[in-house]
Amino acid sequence: MQHLATLSRLELTEQEQGDLLHDLNKMLGYFQKLQELDTEGVPEMQRPVHLVNVLRADEPGEMFDRRTVTDLAPEHQDGFIRVPRTVEG
Repeated sequence: MQHLATLSRLELTEQEQGDLLHDLNKMLGYFQKLQELDTEGVPEMQRPVHLVNVLRADEPGEMFDRRTVTDLAPEHQDGFIRVPRTVEG
């Protein structure tokens, strides 16, 4: 259990490790029950439900002028929006 916690970068107490071990064993038990099912003749499927893309078409619409956009931004400088640094270096 400690190896899994280390891989997951979790710091667990002894009690939490015991609880997690119990929960994982329970989940594995469910998978064992599923293995006992007769799936002969059942077609393979990626998902049990049919999903349909419900997004609208990506069509250009009204554009805001630069001044409006920069006025809405929390920080801006020289006509550009300032964002926090995300990459060090």
